[in-house]
Amino acid sequence: MKQGLSLRVSQHLALTPQLQQSIRLLQLSTLELSQEVDQMLDDNPFLELNADEPPREEFGPAQADTPVRNDDIEAESATNSIADYGLETRASTENDAEVTPLSADDGQSWEGDGSAATSPDDSEWGGEAKASSNNLNGNEDTDVTEMARTQESLQSHLHRQALALRLGAEDRAALRFLIESLNDDAYLEDSLTALAEGLAAGDETQVEQLVHHFTVALRLLQSLEPTGVGASSLAECLTLQLQALLQQGGADPAPKPTMAAVKVALCICAQPMDLLARRDVKRLVQLCGASDAAVRDAIGLIGRLEPKPGRRFVDVERNIVVPDVLVVQTGQGAQARFQVRLNTDVMPRLRVHDIYANALKQHKGGGNDAASHAALQQRLQEARWFIKNIQQRFDTILRVSTAIVERQKGFFTHGELAMRPLVLREIADELGLHESTISRVTTAKYMATPFGTFELKYFFGSGLGTESGGHASSTAVRALIKQFISAESAKKPLSDNQISEMLKEQGIECARRTVAKYREGLRIAPASLRKAL
Repeated sequence: MKQGLSLRVSQHLALTPQLQQSIRLLQLSTLELSQEVDQMLDDNPFLELNADEPPREEFGPAQADTPVRNDDIEAESATNSIADYGLETRASTENDAEVTPLSADDGQSWEGDGSAATSPDDSEWGGEAKASSNNLNGNEDTDVTEMARTQESLQSHLHRQALALRLGAEDRAALRFLIESLNDDAYLEDSLTALAEGLAAGDETQVEQLVHHFTVALRLLQSLEPTGVGASSLAECLTLQLQALLQQGGADPAPKPTMAAVKVALCICAQPMDLLARRDVKRLVQLCGASDAAVRDAIGLIGRLEPKPGRRFVDVERNIVVPDVLVVQTGQGAQARFQVRLNTDVMPRLRVHDIYANALKQHKGGGNDAASHAALQQRLQEARWFIKNIQQRFDTILRVSTAIVERQKGFFTHGELAMRPLVLREIADELGLHESTISRVTTAKYMATPFGTFELKYFFGSGLGTESGGHASSTAVRALIKQFISAESAKKPLSDNQISEMLKEQGIECARRTVAKYREGLRIAPASLRKAL
């Protein structure tokens, strides 16, 4: 075997810890980033919140002494009207904080390893963004999650009513057990026998006694408010409410139903529920022995009942979405411009701890302290990397958002009907980034616009062919379908085929199946169920 030396040139990409952290921070949502910052503050002693310094006019040390431009003054005054949008937002926020005028042209260099040579003054990093708390009203003691949990629960509401009943110890315990066994919709999913067997552990005598107490407790439970609580099925829930109407003489719900309509409705509820779901009036007329008009009145009465009595008691944790980016309009008409700005309320205000960093710099760490000094130096480097990666994260979000606004100017001017087709590759090619990076940036990041707050992914959509050879955005087509249905006649609703023909008249090639898919995505019932009885 002959030995020799050879030279070979190759390229490879090494995922350094800094690059891995940058990718991970980029895909985090605002809440997840806040949690990551809190964790890093606990773990790294060289990292601290910069709560003393006021926010600068620009994000980054390079713009600390930059004079304020006239355009920024005009845009700053426009931000004060963001609270007056009066919008129907998908996820609304009450954000009246001042916005930092950062534009996509304020490029930052992310080269280097974050060493002391790159950043000789550790205190210059950060200082422009607020701490990790996403408090919207400035009150640090207010917990938005707790505010969302102030309403009374279904169980508490029922237990409070049960206190007014004069019951024995066993019946009271049985009633309490049934109340705690209800689901969020106020249904009792398990049978009384199954509940008793779960407590008796195979003792048949005890099971019979428990079933007896549960039967009595169930009648008491179903007499409580909200009406329909404790039902085991939808048919039973509706029946309980109709029986309550009979006892009340038709007082509720408004308008007053006649006793005849209530009786026909009870008969309908005794039939298979799929007949009611399909509004099969002819079949229900035959089964109930009532006239066509009486069945239609009864179906209308059932439609005014509550199929989920516990719905108003459900403790839904409200997901308050704070936008990462704000779009502010300046000028009117043809002079209208849209400026994209980062929301300073979601930007963590961080810096390297000066005292600790200077102490480490002065202490060379020789001998036995060499290992400890190297470990602390590594922690200092991690703090610098973390601050730079957060800064790079917001810079990338701003660049992508600006590119989206430039390509979707029609949406910001005329609404979703003017949305144009857009795919990730277009933004990636424009910014020189990979599609996966654009995907990470647009996931769980939100933009506040004059038409509401939307996830960045909302502005991307496929296109449908038009007669002119162009493409129409699927988002615009959905909006058009919604517009057609909102203007239809209640007695003669539009079918999917008719909507497809109307779209063709608008020059959009959209098949009936595609219309059905878009309609279902909008949670709009088919024409047979939209038809007024």
